[in-house]
Amino acid sequence: MSDDPGDDRADDDRNGDDGERDIRDMLRDFLEGNGEIDPAQLASAAGLPSDPALIAQLMSQLQNAIRADADGSGPDWSVATNQATQIAQRSSVVSIASERVELEQALRIASLWLAEATSISELGNDPQIMSRAEWVAATMPVWIELVEPVVGNIGTSMGQLLQEQAPEEFGAALANAGGIMRSVTQTMYAMQLGQVVGGLSTEVVSGGDIGLPLIGAGEGDQRAVMIPQNVQAFGAGLDVPADEVRLYLAVREIAHARLFRHARWLRLQFLTAIAEATRGTSVDTDRLEELMADFDPSNPERLRDALTNGELLAKRSPEQEAALARIETTLALIEGWVDVVTEQATARLPHAASIAEAVRRRRASAGPSEQALAALVGLELRPRRLREAAAMWHAVTDAVGADARDALWSHPDLAPTAADIDEPTLLIARAAGDEPEADSIDRAIEDLLRDDTDRPREE
Repeated sequence: MSDDPGDDRADDDRNGDDGERDIRDMLRDFLEGNGEIDPAQLASAAGLPSDPALIAQLMSQLQNAIRADADGSGPDWSVATNQATQIAQRSSVVSIASERVELEQALRIASLWLAEATSISELGNDPQIMSRAEWVAATMPVWIELVEPVVGNIGTSMGQLLQEQAPEEFGAALANAGGIMRSVTQTMYAMQLGQVVGGLSTEVVSGGDIGLPLIGAGEGDQRAVMIPQNVQAFGAGLDVPADEVRLYLAVREIAHARLFRHARWLRLQFLTAIAEATRGTSVDTDRLEELMADFDPSNPERLRDALTNGELLAKRSPEQEAALARIETTLALIEGWVDVVTEQATARLPHAASIAEAVRRRRASAGPSEQALAALVGLELRPRRLREAAAMWHAVTDAVGADARDALWSHPDLAPTAADIDEPTLLIARAAGDEPEADSIDRAIEDLLRDDTDRPREE
């Protein structure tokens, strides 16, 4: 070994050059799709357990997704469906025949009880008993529709930023890096959607539990859906007979399904408002640059968290805020109506109030809709005015009866608004078909106009 310090410096320089070349080669290989990716790290980034079978499937899905998105057509959403289905099946228990019979009987009784509480007609389709995996398959198209605008914006932004921020010496290696980064980002996002929907499949008790119209896109497709395993889990924590829990939840589900079948305009209006709130979603480029600058390949979970906790989403525009307000109002009106109708229909159940309170607590503590959309698209669906909306529906029912109350859903121009929740007087008058009584200001204006009309013209 040489004693010359210069030799040590030369070795260090050579080692530094070799190390830099190794890093460049590794980056080039990874971005060109030729490098080795640590499957365990990628699985962790996608939120998956370290199961060898799941990791192998993850790698296959990722490779297929990158190839499928070579033309920029967007993510392969089958990744989300597969992930959600696996989660749903992982803890799924096949319902025994007696459980299904009991739930089917509860649904039949619920339909009869609802006839006493609402004039909205019965469903054209029989209720359906679904497994968790079947719920995933039935609802995934709507989930994809809701998140697609956001994932497209994030994937494109990350691909462009990588190309713009890359050093010039990486030019050749990064020729296709933008597209690959877009594909990887969108695929990870799709996996996260699968994680969320799969998790929801273990929580929701029915088709309308989330409040969103996730089932029944066509006019003849609207149906009530129940998930026996989840219904049983919901009732397990309550000191209430299981048959009462089944009946109460069945009434809620059929009421929700009947409303969307009756008010056919409601589903389109609801999903349109959500689309308006998400379509204009943009990426916070400053925050994205910080993330890319500090990105540590050994900690891919950081990228996953940023993608799915709303950290990369820019501040909402005024138009998005307005759309969000409409969504919150619509959700509160729907859930408030369902609460009131269910309360009336289940009045004969001894423990109806206890079950209703359990439903309210469950909904108030980060409900399924909030978890799903807030995590994926920064859209918080929290019916903060639910109690006020329910109070409004109670006031309308007491004043004009159930038939006139339900007629308000027959056309969007008749439906209540946020102002009606604040003060239902005009809504009650509208439901009764009466003109509201003029107050003192209205009478003064009317008298003034009459005086002007009656006064003779000056020549």
